[in-house]
Amino acid sequence: MAFASQRDSRSASIRPNSVVDGVYDEIYHRLMSLEIAPGARMPMDVLARELNVSQTPVREALSRLEREGLVRKEHLIGYSAAPQWTRKQFEDLYIFRLLLEPEGARLAARNMTPEALQELERSAADMGHGETPVDRNTRYSRFARADALFHDALLKIAGNEVIRSTLFNQHVHLHIFRLMFHTRVTQEALEEHEKLLAAFRAGDPQGAYDAMYVHIERSRDRLLSAFE
Repeated sequence: MAFASQRDSRSASIRPNSVVDGVYDEIYHRLMSLEIAPGARMPMDVLARELNVSQTPVREALSRLEREGLVRKEHLIGYSAAPQWTRKQFEDLYIFRLLLEPEGARLAARNMTPEALQELERSAADMGHGETPVDRNTRYSRFARADALFHDALLKIAGNEVIRSTLFNQHVHLHIFRLMFHTRVTQEALEEHEKLLAAFRAGDPQGAYDAMYVHIERSRDRLLSAFE
């Protein structure tokens, strides 16, 4: 690992007033861009030395990443990057998403208020027009996080906590975005989100259901090439 050489533009050492967040961001970007390969060991002492921090914030950051399913901890072995999904896991996930998320979009359309729509539109805008990242991998990992927040905000509006918590606990979007990097993925996802928002603006529950169904199907088709 060589944080200093690869991330000089962001600074190799983390500011004291945001040590854990800074360490978390660094490791998160490396996991999402596959700089840390799936299954690779992640020794705390090495990470601490390269980030110029103590092991305490590294441990806290790794614990957060473990809760998100991006990192695993094994007794006597320590932390390692989560393994990449198999094609079977990927296909199972998309069957699962198609069962739940279109219905979540339908419920969100029924529950939509002007305030909720405004919040959802801000979330969508953040995906396309947020702070300009310093490199392509950072842009991609940032988009993955924003995409997850957009879908969670939508399901929060839907008001069904069983659907929301089930999908949230799978950390669907973070794992999906680890599969591959391609600019087309982000642009097409933005266009599909805009069709969802159009259905919400029109107060059209069936339109929202259909737009979400198409979005998930197209997401699946875009990422299938990761297994070829």
